[in-house]
Amino acid sequence: MVEAWSDFDVACMRRALELAERGRGQVSPNPPVGCVLAKDGVILSEGWHDHLGDLHAEQAAIADAEAKSVATEGCVAYVTLEPCNHFGRTPPCTQALLWAGVEEVVVAARDPNPTVRGKGIQVLLDAGIQVREGLLESEAQRQMQPFMHWCECKQPLVTLKAAMDVNGVVDGENPGRFTSEESLDAAHRLRRHCDAILVGVNTIIRDNPSLNIRRIPLEKSGQPLRVVLDRTLRIPTEATVLNDGGETIVVHTQQSDRGVILPSGTGGVDLSALLEHLGDIGIQELLVEGGPVVWAQFIEEELVDRAIIIQSPNELGEGPRSGITHSKLSEAGLSLVEQTQWGEDSVQFWSRPVLSWPADLWP
Repeated sequence: MVEAWSDFDVACMRRALELAERGRGQVSPNPPVGCVLAKDGVILSEGWHDHLGDLHAEQAAIADAEAKSVATEGCVAYVTLEPCNHFGRTPPCTQALLWAGVEEVVVAARDPNPTVRGKGIQVLLDAGIQVREGLLESEAQRQMQPFMHWCECKQPLVTLKAAMDVNGVVDGENPGRFTSEESLDAAHRLRRHCDAILVGVNTIIRDNPSLNIRRIPLEKSGQPLRVVLDRTLRIPTEATVLNDGGETIVVHTQQSDRGVILPSGTGGVDLSALLEHLGDIGIQELLVEGGPVVWAQFIEEELVDRAIIIQSPNELGEGPRSGITHSKLSEAGLSLVEQTQWGEDSVQFWSRPVLSWPADLWP
C-alpha cells in the first residue's frame, strides 16, 4: 500500500532534509540527519546533528522545544533517518522521543547500520508510537550516500579529482598553480566533505603538498586523513604530511614497521585491499587527488564512483599528461552528469549511473 502524504508532511520532511545539510562534512562517521517536531499543522521545533559528539537530530529538536518552552506531548517527529536505539556518543534517540511524548514518528529512510536496522522503529512500535516510513526516502538516501554505501559495502565512496591544462598536461615547463581561484576554493570545499585524501608518492616528492583544508573555514570539521600510496617507501622523511601534526598513513608493500602494509596489485598497492582497510577504519568518502599514475590505476580497475575533471585554459608546456579521456571514464562505468565553469576553468562531473550526485551544490 502506497502511503498518502499530506502537503504538510512533505514540507516538514523537506525542512528536516534542509536542516540535515548543515551537518555535512562535520558528523562523519555519522550521517547528516535532521528532525522537525510538529503538531496541529504547525512546526514546533527543529534540530540537526551538528557535529560529531553533539546531540543527534531528535535530541536537538527536543532541546529546541525546551528552549522555546514548547510542549512536545502528542507531537509528530519528522526524521530523515530511523532513530537509533543504542548507546554511542549519545543516549538512544528512541528513548528521547518517548520521553518527549511523541505520538507519531515519520521516517524518511531506515538505518542500514547493523546496530540499528529496524530496531529503532520496532522499539517505537512496541511503545505504542505510530511509525510511518518512506517520505522523501530517495532524497534522504542521496544526502546520506557515503554512510549508506559504507553500511552496505564497508568501503568508502571514491571521488577522483583531476586538474589539467588546456592540453591535458598536469605538470609542465611552467609549474605552479594554474587553475582558477574558484577551482581552488571548490577543491577545498570538496576536501571538507571527504574523510580522507589520497595521493601517490610521486605527488609528495614533486610538490610536497599539505593536503589539508585551508581556503575555506574549517568550522566544526576535522582535517581529513592523508593517505599516501608508496609501494617501496620512497616518501621523504621531511615531507610536510609527516611533520605538520596532521594524521597521515603511508601505504606500502614492504616488510617494515612504517605505515600500513598491504598486498601488491597491478602496478602498485592492491587498491581493493586498500579500500577494505579504509572502510575498516571508518572512512566513508575518499578523495583521490593525484597523480596520473594513481588516477590511471583507479580508473582501470573501475574503482571510481565519481570524477571531477577540471581543465584550465592555461598552458603548462611540455610535461606528463593526465591520461584521462571521455572513453576511459565511460569504460570505467561512469557517465557525464553535468558541465560547468569554475572561473575560467571548464569542469565536468562524472558519476556511476546508479549513483545520484550527492547534492545540488556539491562540492
